Amino acid sequence: MSVRTPDRFNEDAATYAVKGSDAPDLQTGVAAIRNVVQTLPVRPGVYRMQDARGDVLYVGKAKALKNRVGNYTQVSRLSKRLQRMVGQTRSMTVVTTNSEAEALLLEAQLIKRYRPPYNVLLRDDKSFPFILIRADHDYPRVQLHRGARRAKGDYYGPFAGAGQVRKTLNALQKLFLLRSCTDGFFNTRDRPCLLYQIKRCSAPCVDRISAPDYAELVADSKRFLEGKSTEVQAKLGAQMQDAAEKMDFELAAVLRDRLKALTFIQGTQAINAEGVGDADVFAMAEKEGQVGIQAFFIRGGQNWGHRAFFPAHVADVPEDEVFSQFLMQFYEEVPPARNVLIDRDLAECELLAEAMSERAGYKVALSVPQRSARRRLIEQAKRNAVEALDRRLAESTTQARLLREVAELFGLSDPPQRIEVYDNSHIQGTNALGAMIVAGPEGYRKGQYRKFNIKRAETAPGDDFAMMREVLTRRFKRAQDEDPDREGDRNGGGWPDLVLVDGGRGQLGVAMQVLEELGIEDVTVVGIAKGPHHGREGREVFHMMDGREFQLPVNSPVLFYLQRLRDEVHRFAIGAHREKRAKAMGASPLDEVPGIGPARKKALLMHFGTAKAVRGASLEDLQKAPGVSKGTAQQVYDFYHAR
Repeated sequence: MSVRTPDRFNEDAATYAVKGSDAPDLQTGVAAIRNVVQTLPVRPGVYRMQDARGDVLYVGKAKALKNRVGNYTQVSRLSKRLQRMVGQTRSMTVVTTNSEAEALLLEAQLIKRYRPPYNVLLRDDKSFPFILIRADHDYPRVQLHRGARRAKGDYYGPFAGAGQVRKTLNALQKLFLLRSCTDGFFNTRDRPCLLYQIKRCSAPCVDRISAPDYAELVADSKRFLEGKSTEVQAKLGAQMQDAAEKMDFELAAVLRDRLKALTFIQGTQAINAEGVGDADVFAMAEKEGQVGIQAFFIRGGQNWGHRAFFPAHVADVPEDEVFSQFLMQFYEEVPPARNVLIDRDLAECELLAEAMSERAGYKVALSVPQRSARRRLIEQAKRNAVEALDRRLAESTTQARLLREVAELFGLSDPPQRIEVYDNSHIQGTNALGAMIVAGPEGYRKGQYRKFNIKRAETAPGDDFAMMREVLTRRFKRAQDEDPDREGDRNGGGWPDLVLVDGGRGQLGVAMQVLEELGIEDVTVVGIAKGPHHGREGREVFHMMDGREFQLPVNSPVLFYLQRLRDEVHRFAIGAHREKRAKAMGASPLDEVPGIGPARKKALLMHFGTAKAVRGASLEDLQKAPGVSKGTAQQVYDFYHAR
């Protein structure tokens, strides 16, 4: 499946503003909007409301811009939420489009880009995994894929999560014996690997299977992923029977095992979607001002997983608007199924289907099933949405209680809405970096995690105190520059209520010095030091800014919560360090030569063997390297010798 983004938006965006106070003022906001309405056309488009600093407050679309934006001047008809938004508005940016469907697509793009505080936001914006069967090799590889679909091949998805993909990949290996190794590994084999021994690969790398026979396995795997598993099952059954009749019991046993694996996979489908084909199923539940949306992904009648979503900024927003904005943001990067099933009628149902079809490049039907298997799927999704929301509310209640206890423990006036945790990672001072994670009432805010490459000359390699000083100085100096009045929305960034540093009295002292030098007096910092047994027995020591030190009971829920925060920043810091180290190990001295790209670098290394040999080569020898022109050879030679 492919996703197509509209490419014909009118880019003549107009920005309008009026002078006025920076403070929220309903009268000034209405005046700003009226100033815009006077020049707006009666045609489709998208508008952005912005505050005094130019930050986007809200993104909306309209069939008739003049009429829609004009409604914001009727203050008495607006909800309290919209009145607050109008009071903060000081300018607007307007983009006209050719149709309302294009406006809907552009609205979703801009919401994803700016994440405005007054729009419904899809919190979970991680890319969905796909299965890719590549088509750029004589023996195609099957693999998990995320991100842009640039590689040539067939993509199957989306799957709800990587676990579902790996389960399906394991099934494909058992059933069809497709290779999963990289091309480099494939090209260097002279004997089968372990996967061949455990009957998970047909070993095409060493010619244990012919190209036509492997192509037949690839074709069968594609039929399986397209939902034609009964055809594959019948084919395997016939082949097993034929082998048995020919007394080839070894082959019959292999086919029997593959047939058993297929039968097992068919029996583990948690959702009965027979006859449904390709469909995305959505149902929404609402309770106590929060919304939960359950999604099922059905492809070829097979369940490819399910996931619950909990959109943000839904208070006082009509359910229809929440659902519509969720769908458009969800399909911003995910290709929709040809059938999208929902549990309620939406006012803009036809418009949504038109916009999805335009983006996907094929017709997408949006419907509310009333009978048969599709209706049963909707009912199951609805039940799952209610249960997921109940679990979410229970977890948030527990989280709220934990945060209240954290506030009492560390002497905060209110439960912290933003907690930042810091740690460093390096090996003997090399590839050093600092890491920051962020947590709040809703859990980890992974989109706000940050890595800090240690780059100041005065920071000695391996000096943990100096590294912590650099990280905290850069972080809070930037906060002062970007938000000196601390008006930022702490849910989207800004100043922390509580800072936790991994370490003892020394690290805490460094943090306090940094804040003092920057003139920051109202941020609470706590040091968490491992106990005598490295924290395994819950004997962490907490260091306070007033010099107090204490430990918590080993069965304290607050201790468990703080340990989880500490472990999360460890995980993030170590993972970032490993990534940086791996990148450094793959670096080459040839990277410093200007104008030498990956292809020429590879050609030089293949010809000379090492970067050192390239550096010592004569101009004549450089010119003899395949794929290296005289000009490139001269450039490399001059770089190393003209000094």
